[in-house]
Amino acid sequence: MLKAHYFFALSLPEGTKEYINAYMEPMRLEGSFKKWVHPEDYHLTLAFLGSADDLGPVMDKVERLTHPSFSLTLSRFGTFGKGDSPRILWMGVEPAGMLHRLRNLVYGACEEVGFQLDLRPFSPHITVGRKWSEEYSFTHEWLDRFQPADRPTFTATEVVLYQTHPDRLPKYEAVQTIPLQTN
Repeated sequence: MLKAHYFFALSLPEGTKEYINAYMEPMRLEGSFKKWVHPEDYHLTLAFLGSADDLGPVMDKVERLTHPSFSLTLSRFGTFGKGDSPRILWMGVEPAGMLHRLRNLVYGACEEVGFQLDLRPFSPHITVGRKWSEEYSFTHEWLDRFQPADRPTFTATEVVLYQTHPDRLPKYEAVQTIPLQTN
């Protein structure tokens, strides 16, 4: 049996998930990526914990963090991985100091209780697809055809501890929700 993995993330409002999903549809119809993230699984990761037996200490720390809710603006689609065959397709968000501050607080709380976290620089994104599957090489010109014309804004209102379930869809289960302070 697979061991459960956990991560902290910002949840997205339903309207934001619907917006992203609508822009994903033409790419899905082309079949350009092997796997598509279920719309209910769209989120913005703050700290990936991996497997864990005792989440009590980290939950105690994260629940005590104080941070106001804040606005984020969606930006453009982008990719991670090899230029001609990306492994991740994502929707970005515009740079926001409040997002980085919250991420640093959550990340620090996780490290304080002993979690070994990813050391790469924080690159806020919402994963929407995985593994380029076309016979031809990926190009940014291909991706530019699908870029949204507008940049909707949403309010980040909660940090969620998610558990992964790779054998089902949607595959992320909200285990605990920590509301951000309302303005």
